[in-house]
Amino acid sequence: MRTDPGKMSVEAEETVKAEPVFEKKVGLDHLFAAARYSSQGFRRLLGEAAFRHELIAFAAGLVVFALVGATFLQFIGFVVLMAILFAVEALNTAIEELVDRISPEISTVGRNAKDLGSFAVFCMLVSNGLFALYVVIGGLFF
Repeated sequence: MRTDPGKMSVEAEETVKAEPVFEKKVGLDHLFAAARYSSQGFRRLLGEAAFRHELIAFAAGLVVFALVGATFLQFIGFVVLMAILFAVEALNTAIEELVDRISPEISTVGRNAKDLGSFAVFCMLVSNGLFALYVVIGGLFF
């Protein structure tokens, strides 16, 4: 039996209107769920050696900034740059995991996606390094 292509069968309508498997959180429940997801992401990121190295560099940078007498704004700038680096590192890790899941075989598209994520992290590392160098040289010699 043929049906009008513009109209769905009853079974198709039920499939389209099916309830989601999870319950959408609202209000304070949404806030707590988002905090839990962020915490899980942070714990996952701690599994990455590069992120652990960046955390060590962050702590060392704070100590060095204190030793050279960095200003409050320089500290804030460093903290913001490091937060951006951590976010880019998290996105890079997410890209790598998705590529590995979707395309476990070696592919040009997968390699390019991973390389671009790595380049984004590299850009942030250079930015942070140049800013830290500027603050340290300024604190020591000027």
